[in-house]
Amino acid sequence: MTSASLLTAEKYRAQRELQEICPIRDVLDRVGDKWSTLLIFTLGERSHRFGELRRAIPDISQRMLTQTLRELQEDGLANRVVHPTTPPSTEYSLTPLGTSLIEPLSQLLRWAELNHAAIRDARAGYVTPTA
Repeated sequence: MTSASLLTAEKYRAQRELQEICPIRDVLDRVGDKWSTLLIFTLGERSHRFGELRRAIPDISQRMLTQTLRELQEDGLANRVVHPTTPPSTEYSLTPLGTSLIEPLSQLLRWAELNHAAIRDARAGYVTPTA
């Protein structure tokens, strides 16, 4: 192994250890990204087929959509059902655990909407400190 790959492996192990120690970090790392949040809200409306999700979130790549859906399934937040049609049809929905995220995420989104202007003003007035 090269020193770069050893460093990457060490970083990965350290990150996994932090996630095991800190449940907040472990959960927020998965559901706190924009794609997961958008998918949770979209699936909170009703079940969707893969193509419907691509159309509902047009700026997500097929690869990222697939990866995020798999992560939501792995975490027990989404279900995947394959219907035996020709061609096969795959449908995604939230599990009860996934549905329980809708209200807390809604509160966070409301907070972001209410405070967006103040945050933008703070960013505009921020001067990077010099070393």
